[in-house]
Amino acid sequence: MQLLASQVAEATGGTLVGPDTTVDGASFDSRSLRSGQLFVPIVAERDGHDYVAGALDAGAAAYLTAREPIGGSAIRVDDTSAALMRLATWARRRLDIPVVGVTGSVGKTSTKDFIAAALRATRRVAANERSFNNEQGLPVTVLGAPDDVEALVVEMGMRGFGEITRLCDVAAPTIGVVTRVAPSHTELVGSIDGVERAKRELVEALPADGVAILNADDERVARMAAAAPGEVVTFGHAGDVRIGAVELDELARARFDLETPWGAASVELAVSGPHMAVNAAAAIAVAGVVEGAIDRAVAALATATISGMRMQVERASSGAVIVNDAYNANPASMRAALDTVAAMTATRRLAVLGPMAELDDPPAGHEEVMQVALECGVEVTAVGTELYGIRPVDDPVAALGELGEGDVVLVKASRSGGLEVVAEALLGR
Repeated sequence: MQLLASQVAEATGGTLVGPDTTVDGASFDSRSLRSGQLFVPIVAERDGHDYVAGALDAGAAAYLTAREPIGGSAIRVDDTSAALMRLATWARRRLDIPVVGVTGSVGKTSTKDFIAAALRATRRVAANERSFNNEQGLPVTVLGAPDDVEALVVEMGMRGFGEITRLCDVAAPTIGVVTRVAPSHTELVGSIDGVERAKRELVEALPADGVAILNADDERVARMAAAAPGEVVTFGHAGDVRIGAVELDELARARFDLETPWGAASVELAVSGPHMAVNAAAAIAVAGVVEGAIDRAVAALATATISGMRMQVERASSGAVIVNDAYNANPASMRAALDTVAAMTATRRLAVLGPMAELDDPPAGHEEVMQVALECGVEVTAVGTELYGIRPVDDPVAALGELGEGDVVLVKASRSGGLEVVAEALLGR
């Protein structure tokens, strides 16, 4: 989105110091900043102001600052994070387009990716990169939308009560999608009841002419319909957008029939996991609400991919199948991943599992996952925690030994576990 630096100053309540120039999008990371963007130094564990000079060298057209400007085009503000939120709020109000907010304990990133793919079949779409779903990532997503954008899809994370409300204040979603309520970040909100309350904030923030799209298979999500100010559309194995029998191929990629208010369809996915059928149904529901038709969306999902480290299936040179699902983990997503591995054609099913963070009862959560692994016939190698009830190893690649054709290995942990390096090593990279 192209803006003048003077407009940035007006929107943020800041003061422009230096020449008025055009900025195109925003970034809070000087390493990935593109020439012409607005640089936003965030003050957190590190002070982003220390990287303003580097951002200017990388081609930043202007920058926000709560310090004395160091040259170029600067917008002086009291708080750069708050200014970023104000700027994105102002920019969002310039857009007269459908804005889809997506949240949930599990499945929100893949659902966001499916929704973006489904809508791109008919219009120009902007969406979060990866999981840019917090109070820095979502505003940057809004500001990064091209001037000719026709739909915006924004994932909304939750690390406490009120966070989704604040994100909705910025994004002003016209459609809200809730995937699941499960024990995730329960340490921050006290219990799964707290998770439900926090996720419901998206539904409550919708306008009277908005649409809540809710998972009919999840009781906690389904009852959010009572909080919706406007229309409600449900999806899942029950609901308005209804999944029929799901068939899986050798890599557990789903094929299924779908009944919807906009007609019936046969859906085929390129992403592994029986649970992906529900995420795809949510995307079809959004396409139906936005376009009044689903045919082109269904066709788009046949080749749609999702963000990296989420059920990312690759084959090693040895012939072993490596499932990199290392981006995040909680008991519900662990169960879905283990069910996927159990559904794949294999002679041996293995899993390298790391710690799950931010659970209100970590021992119970890890014990539950270990029980699911046993039920699925998956042999677990633990890394970084003893909570699975087995001794963790320092070198999981060596512990697994020689792999070959017929072996499937799942690699999964919370983000803090950093287990993507294990997946890369298993692939010989």
